[in-house]
Amino acid sequence: MSSSNPLVVTASPHLSTPDSTPRIMWTVVASLGPVLAAASYFFGVSALLVVAAATLGALVTEFWFGKGRTLLDGSAMITGILLGLTLPAGLPIWMAFVGGAFAIGFGKLIFGGLGQNVFNPALLGRAFLQAAFPVALTTWPKPGGTWWELRGDNLALPLMSAGATDAITGATPLGLMKFEHAGTPVSDLFFGTTGGSLGETSALVILLCGTYLALKNYLNWRIPVSVFAAVAILAEMLHLLDAPRFPAPAFMLFSGGLVLGATYMATDMVTSPVTNLGSWIFGAGIGVLVVVIRIWGGLAEGVMYGILLMNAMVPFINRVTQPRVFGTGRVTGVR
Repeated sequence: MSSSNPLVVTASPHLSTPDSTPRIMWTVVASLGPVLAAASYFFGVSALLVVAAATLGALVTEFWFGKGRTLLDGSAMITGILLGLTLPAGLPIWMAFVGGAFAIGFGKLIFGGLGQNVFNPALLGRAFLQAAFPVALTTWPKPGGTWWELRGDNLALPLMSAGATDAITGATPLGLMKFEHAGTPVSDLFFGTTGGSLGETSALVILLCGTYLALKNYLNWRIPVSVFAAVAILAEMLHLLDAPRFPAPAFMLFSGGLVLGATYMATDMVTSPVTNLGSWIFGAGIGVLVVVIRIWGGLAEGVMYGILLMNAMVPFINRVTQPRVFGTGRVTGVR
């Protein structure tokens, strides 16, 4: 080796890439723009108010307790937007703000910050709101009306009801199926013309945005594919056994928050497995849990709990699916 071209040995990684954590995060934020636009189209200004309040709660908490060091990486923004998309359009904005603050404080910062949280922060915030305000979280405005018309008590003061907004509410397609055995046309589910959370508006838009992220390699496509496959296979088996009782796979796939959860929340890089085999197992587990909770659970929806439960299993999945280092045991790492 000549002195003009010395051999330089450095620590890995040896391949440079323009991608960085802020770049990935803000790209995901941008991809959520069409999803938010669809929610605003169906639920008007209420959709923007709820998402903005949840995002503001997340950003304020990130800035205050994180001392502003990580505010610009985009992770808090993603958490707030995703949390807002899991909420009903008529939710008081102060509740959405509290949910955003809880999501960052107890879903991220308490674990040590970005990259160290065990559970998806947005879903942890949603679970907190579900437990704290069950009535408000299960009051579903119907799409329609003028754009500026509030869909509920968005402007209610904390711990009080606005009492002036007369919104039209109704059961979600999952609620109708579970408690009244009434179906919903798949086309309505696919294009979003049904009641439900803001993120249930259009499966078509979410899938297009998710495909873009997958092509950018910003999410592991194996996770949503395995989620959808597990739901479709299990739902088809049950439907063949008792069609009047168990809905068809298409209904199970496009109803509720499955598409949003599988595309944006299950694929969270921090709380999902690091191996491809682990991603298949992780996604399949979510799909099975979703169907089990929807069919036999007390709630109509199971996406949130399915993802959170599988988040807790990620360390074990990583352990058993990590490739074996040459000369060592697969799990214990001893000779």
